[in-house]
Amino acid sequence: MSDKATLIRRAKILAMDAAHGAEAFDGDILIEGATIKAIGTDIVPPADARIIEGRGKLIMPGLINAHTHSSETFYRGRYQGMPLEVWLLYAYPLLMNDAIGERLLYLRSLLLAMESLKSGVTTFCDDFFDPPAHDLDRLSTVFRAYDDIGIRANVSSGVMDIHTLDALPYAREVIPGELQAMLDFGPPISPSAYMDFCRSAFASLHGRSGRLNFMVAPSAPQRCSRDLMLACMDLAVDKGVPYHTHVLETKTQAVTGHELYGKTLVAYMNELGLLRRNTTFAHSVWVSDEDMALMGAAGMSIAHNAVSNQKLGAGIAPIRRLLDAGVTIGLGTDGVCSNDTSRIFDVMRVAGLIHSVSGPDHSRWVKAEEILSMATIGGAKSAMLEDVTGSLEVGKAADLLILGLNSSAFVPLNNAARQLVYAENGSSIEAVMVAGRIVVRNGKLTTVDEAGIIAELQQLLPAYLAEHAELERRNSIFEPCMAEIHRRATLQDIGLNRYQGDLPHSSGSNTPRA
Repeated sequence: MSDKATLIRRAKILAMDAAHGAEAFDGDILIEGATIKAIGTDIVPPADARIIEGRGKLIMPGLINAHTHSSETFYRGRYQGMPLEVWLLYAYPLLMNDAIGERLLYLRSLLLAMESLKSGVTTFCDDFFDPPAHDLDRLSTVFRAYDDIGIRANVSSGVMDIHTLDALPYAREVIPGELQAMLDFGPPISPSAYMDFCRSAFASLHGRSGRLNFMVAPSAPQRCSRDLMLACMDLAVDKGVPYHTHVLETKTQAVTGHELYGKTLVAYMNELGLLRRNTTFAHSVWVSDEDMALMGAAGMSIAHNAVSNQKLGAGIAPIRRLLDAGVTIGLGTDGVCSNDTSRIFDVMRVAGLIHSVSGPDHSRWVKAEEILSMATIGGAKSAMLEDVTGSLEVGKAADLLILGLNSSAFVPLNNAARQLVYAENGSSIEAVMVAGRIVVRNGKLTTVDEAGIIAELQQLLPAYLAEHAELERRNSIFEPCMAEIHRRATLQDIGLNRYQGDLPHSSGSNTPRA
């Protein structure tokens, strides 16, 4: 945060507020401390204010990454051609090594934040997952990295208490007993112990520097017990933070609901009272019409991971119908190794294009203005930060981007919102501000030694990645089993389809192979 006031004058402003939406207008923005003090024309600044000339500039809210996982940041480019059930074996191995060392944990968190800020993301929701334990010191290391670099973040310590093989359909049937015996993880964390951990995190980390919050993140309804999920929701409501969870990313997960509970996972959660304003689903691809009605009635949110869903072959989420149902939608990158970037501009472009293949009625296609809303105020709502960020309004945090309009993406300037979604990739960004502090200027981070961090990572990572390669080799023994679970699930008729294209579904039938 700067001690001096800052006036951005005579700029083109895309406020994303209720009054203007995605319609750009000319004006000034006065920033005092961490917040926006005034928006208008011919604003007279304090005598010692810093002046930023806004002619030829577009000012917009910082982008919100509604769902990511810092744990994946070192695996960029490592995997392809894998459905989620196979990919998880390597990105989140069943057979684990010791947790990553503290220095690499810090640097890994910084690396994600560095790419995010430079590409215009001023806030992200990091569903941090750090097995085998929940360690407040390690969580504090992640908070410290985000504090040092100056980003705004919600950070979790993702939890599950149901054995992986009991959270997948057919797993106990498909996986040989000798392989199952290798997966004796010991007793899971109890709901009361996880609540104690979360309360410690709220007491010591939540609200740090006015930018960093702790959020509650039970992994998924099939991976968490009823008691754990209910305790998590009670705490999330009490603290006013998201209940952030993964729901119906893949058809296998859709089959899981029917196999385990005799109903969809959304219907199961609704019966438990887990659909609330605080609830944010990552993905929400394989939701039914009835699911969407329940979600809309609850006033909840989803994080739409348009790129990750395609890389992992999950399917195309029914975004228009989710919007019609009243569900709030933010955009997420998901983790770097299922994307493989943390750039929300990439997600905006994919989300702005892919839903047009959902049907020929072009009046129902998702428009650029809606995508831009998802990337800003929609994402803020999904993070329960809409009173803080997501739009440019008086009293809100000065989280904003300054883009040059002299780049190829904006010459000529026909429609700012459409060009941001379909033409811009982040390369026009000249400055990024978080809480009134310029954290990126002319493509360079102002808060950390980027070159030094990259050099240290290049020195430390070869040994770490060699260890991970050995871990991948050890876990590959499970790949045929996970592939068979995926195959059988894709062949089960659940009354809806989220795949596109003319490739046949998996061969054979939904029965064990001989």
